[in-house]
Amino acid sequence: MSDRMKVLVVDDDVVSRMVLMHLVDTSGHFEVHEAEDGEDAWRQLEGGLRPAITFCDLRMPHLSGTELLARVKADPQLAHMPFVLASAASEGSVADQASDMGANAYLVKPFQVEEVRALLAGLQEPADGGDELAAQTVRRLGIDANRLLLYLGGLHKQLVAASPLIEQLLACGETAEARAQLARLREGCSTLGLLGAAAAFEALEAQDAPLLPCEVEPALDKARQSALRQSELARALAAS
Repeated sequence: MSDRMKVLVVDDDVVSRMVLMHLVDTSGHFEVHEAEDGEDAWRQLEGGLRPAITFCDLRMPHLSGTELLARVKADPQLAHMPFVLASAASEGSVADQASDMGANAYLVKPFQVEEVRALLAGLQEPADGGDELAAQTVRRLGIDANRLLLYLGGLHKQLVAASPLIEQLLACGETAEARAQLARLREGCSTLGLLGAAAAFEALEAQDAPLLPCEVEPALDKARQSALRQSELARALAAS
């Protein structure tokens, strides 16, 4: 039995399907599966196929990409599977709709090698706590991977400096300022796609009990590790 990560490519257009399968196959050691439409993909998923990621065309007969996505998200066994919608339409409204429905990313045809490889790279070093894929963050912010890398480096420096600063603020009883620092860090993490770290900071902000350094430091460490991990993915994206 193969120990390679499984990738499912769903497209009723055989040429587009073959092109994407070739891109995946040349981007690492993956076991590529194909489906000719949404119904075919759903049969395979119901039959036990568990891909690490699914690339799916938006508009298909029998069962569209959005209809397949809705089924996937409604199934507890499949809901956490990364799902990427693809279409020839480049309108922002289509990408927003895909995101609202739970798609992890949206690709515009013809496929760009660097975008596909960045999504696959994210599988080989999984994002933490539901973090955004670097390629998705770049697209959302309208920046390139090098700019994202620069922003992540700046955030990491802030997270390192925050440990002694917040500890000192709490020791001096300046809880409000400590919470304000956490709020700024949460906003930075959220902006750069570190959603797991942002959620950890938000939980600290929401608690009624006094903040303790022993509670704050794990959240800061989680955020620092997420920033470093996302930086590696952004670096791979920039080099692709």
